[in-house]
Amino acid sequence: MRSDAAAGEEKVAPPFRLAEVGLRLCVVPLAVASLWEMATNKQVDETYGEVSFSSLSGFRYLVCINAITAAYSVGSVLMSSFKFMARFDWLIFLLDQATAYLLLTSASAAAEVLYLARKGDRRVSWGEVCSYFGGFCGRATLSAALHAAALLCFMALSLISAFRAFSKFDPPPPSSENPKQMAMAEQQGKQYNSTQCACTSAGLNC
Repeated sequence: MRSDAAAGEEKVAPPFRLAEVGLRLCVVPLAVASLWEMATNKQVDETYGEVSFSSLSGFRYLVCINAITAAYSVGSVLMSSFKFMARFDWLIFLLDQATAYLLLTSASAAAEVLYLARKGDRRVSWGEVCSYFGGFCGRATLSAALHAAALLCFMALSLISAFRAFSKFDPPPPSSENPKQMAMAEQQGKQYNSTQCACTSAGLNC
């Protein structure tokens, strides 16, 4: 591993650095907008009563993860602006991976709730509700779409932070430069030469 922590930074081309900062900045409004759309999502029907995001665990989970994602995105932008944070590239890589997984799980949970709300499940006698709460389902769909966009941004960020973290390690030497293999090849060469010399001295055709 290189002793100079800045060596890894040099391997990240300026376009990569700009793309990383841009993606982290894009995640903030996406996560906040998704959070706002879902957290303020409520509809009242005279016949069927009131429905709110807080009534559904999948939507509550999405709101919590959006808040975590927005806060971490702001923090990671601030962290990446300081050069001394280059030594913590592994931490940022792990946090990016964890955030991406949280976004994926919350998106899956919200998608499942939306599917049941729109299609229902006849096997357990659950009817669809979006025909009665169209506004609620529409805002929930928009929130899930914004959440999915934030997830795509973090998938790209995970690749970039992984490249920056692993680029600090030198690649393994080619097999021809492997010291052990070179020593074995040299020893085999010496044995072959000694055998040829013995055959020549004895007048044999080896």
